[in-house]
Amino acid sequence: MLLQTICRNVVIIKSSKDTRYAVDSVVTHDGTKFPCWALPDLSSFRQKFGANAYDRLDVIGIDEAQFFDDLYEFCCEAADLDGKILVVAGLDGDYMRRTFGSVLDIIPLADTVTKLTARCELCGKRAFFTLRKTDETRTELIGGADVYMPVCRQHYVNGQAARNVEAQKIPNDLIVEAAATLV
Repeated sequence: MLLQTICRNVVIIKSSKDTRYAVDSVVTHDGTKFPCWALPDLSSFRQKFGANAYDRLDVIGIDEAQFFDDLYEFCCEAADLDGKILVVAGLDGDYMRRTFGSVLDIIPLADTVTKLTARCELCGKRAFFTLRKTDETRTELIGGADVYMPVCRQHYVNGQAARNVEAQKIPNDLIVEAAATLV
């Protein structure tokens, strides 16, 4: 599963823990699929991909990076020793706003860092946080819109009220009005 784009050999790796949409693909929330390698760890990638094929790679994309315990070591070796370009996507924090995995540990290795945000599902402002919509407390709970919702700081802090609005299944055009009464 090798992508060739703009004269670069690219491969995508995701955690085998993520089986939400497809086992052998990275799938965006809007349904776009890209073939990938689903692995329990990154250290096995080179051997499984093949040494010669690995040597020809230009870019390695890593999705759901927070689930790889060996992320730091892999990134050091792939970038510093093997000359690979790495594009790493993962959560910087969990639903409690605590560090999650070792994504933050690789920031000192990075040439550039871009923190992406969504829009708050309740008011439309930039959403820096993720609100879990269930009472489950374990850190690793893989899910989509059924389990999580992006929220701004105000709605994260007032999370219980936001969960109540979500639970009522109010149509989207009324959510902003309902949320405004919570603040």
